[in-house]
Amino acid sequence: MASADSRRMGNGGGVGGAFQPYLDSLRQELQQGDPTLLSVVVALLAVLLTLVFWKFIRSRRSSQRAVLFVGLCDSGKTLLFVRLLTGLYRDTQTSITDSSAVYRVNNSRGASLTLIDLPGHESLRLQFLERFKASARAVVFVVDSAAFQREVKDVAEFLYQVLVDSMGLKNTPSFLIACNKQDITMAKSAKLIQQQLEKELNTLRVTRSAAPSTLDSSSAAPAQLGKKGKEFEFSQLPLKVEFLECSAKGGRGDAGSADVQDLEKWLAKIA
Repeated sequence: MASADSRRMGNGGGVGGAFQPYLDSLRQELQQGDPTLLSVVVALLAVLLTLVFWKFIRSRRSSQRAVLFVGLCDSGKTLLFVRLLTGLYRDTQTSITDSSAVYRVNNSRGASLTLIDLPGHESLRLQFLERFKASARAVVFVVDSAAFQREVKDVAEFLYQVLVDSMGLKNTPSFLIACNKQDITMAKSAKLIQQQLEKELNTLRVTRSAAPSTLDSSSAAPAQLGKKGKEFEFSQLPLKVEFLECSAKGGRGDAGSADVQDLEKWLAKIA
C-alpha cells in the first residue's frame, strides 16, 4: 500500500496530476516571457483580488448591525428606543448603563438590527460611545426639539465629538439627527435645528482649531469638520447626515400613538 501511495504521489496525486502538464506548460510560458500571457495572468489576478476584497468588505459591513442611540439627558432617546421595540409608552429615567435589544426592521428582506441606547449623562456618554462606536452601522443622535434653544451649545458640543469619532472609523456609519418631541407646541423644526447646529459647529471648529496642539507628536490630529475657509454645512462631511422629525410620546398624551414612522422607514433603509 505504501508503494502504491508513493507512485500516486509521484504521478501528481489524483486531480493535481491531471493538471500537472498544464501547470508545467504555464510555467514554461511565463519563463519565456510571453507578454500576452503575462497580461492575461496579471488581469486574472487583479480580478481575483478585487473579488476577495469586495467579499471582505461586504462581510465586515454585514457584521456591523448596531444602531447607537445617543443624545443629551432627557432628549427622549430611551422612550424612542422602547417605542421602536414594543410600540408602547413607558416611564423612563436617566440611566447609567447601556440597553440593547434586537429590532426587526419593516422591509422585504426581514433584516434585523441591534438597537443600543447609550447613557446621556455628561460624565458617561463619551465613555460608552468609545466602547460601542466600532460596531456601529448607524448613529441616531436624538435632540429635544422643545428644549433645543437653551441646549443648543451643549447639543453642538456633544454632536461635534460624535461626528469626529464617526469620521475616524474605517466604515463610516449612517448618521441621523432625530428631532424628537415634535408633539410639544414650542418644538423647533428639523430645518431650524439643522441651521442652528451648522452655526454652532462652525464656531466650535474655529475655536478648537485655534487651541494649542498637544506636545505628544504620536497622537493623531482630530478630523476637520467641513471645508477649511468655508462656513460649515453638514453636506461637506464625508458621511451623509440626515434629519427627521419624530415624537416618542405622541400627540394625545402617554397613551397616544407615537410619531416614529419616518424613523422606522430610515432604519429599514439602512438595515
